[in-house]
Amino acid sequence: MSLTKNRSKLSLEELYGQAMFSTILTSSDRQKIKNLLLGESLSHSEMLIIDRLLYNVRQGWLQVTD
Repeated sequence: MSLTKNRSKLSLEELYGQAMFSTILTSSDRQKIKNLLLGESLSHSEMLIIDRLLYNVRQGWLQVTD
């Protein structure tokens, strides 16, 4: 996967992969997660991905940037 791919167009699974590869969770990533949580009925696997992202932030494995 190209690192230059527009992260706002990524699926949640791709967003997770990019975030873990780069160790950065951008403001656009957070906005996408927020929109997913507020706007859609998420599957159990999608909720697990979001939970894992938050866990990784708490552990310091992902850095939150503006």
